[in-house]
Amino acid sequence: MEFPKELAQQAGLTDTQTDALWRLSRGQEMTARRLADLLQCDASTATAMIDRLEKRGLVRRVPHPTDRRVKVIQLTPEGCALRDRVMRHTTEHSPFARLDHDSRLHLHALLRQAIDGDLGS
Repeated sequence: MEFPKELAQQAGLTDTQTDALWRLSRGQEMTARRLADLLQCDASTATAMIDRLEKRGLVRRVPHPTDRRVKVIQLTPEGCALRDRVMRHTTEHSPFARLDHDSRLHLHALLRQAIDGDLGS
C-alpha cells in the first residue's frame, strides 16, 4: 500500500518520505539502518531524511531497548495522525470499499493463500 500522492503533496512530503512513514507505521522497531535497507538507499541518505521528518515533528529517535549505540525511529503522535488520515482516505477511496464484509473477508483469505503459496490443488 502506498500513501496517496495527493495527501503526500498536501503534507509537503517527498515520495521517499511517504514511503518511510508508511514503513514506520507498520509497528515494528525500525533503526535508521533497517529503514535505509528497506528504502534501498544508503545510511546517510536515510539519516538526512529522518532528520527532516524529525524536524517536522513526524518521527522521533528513541534509545534502542537493548543496544545503547542504536536509536529506534518511531512515529510521533503527529506522524500517527498523518498515517491515520492516509489510511482513512485510502479505505474510503478503495475499489474494495464497495464489497460487503463477507466478500472482503473472502478476498483477504484468497490473497493470504496466494501470498503464503497455499493455493491448494
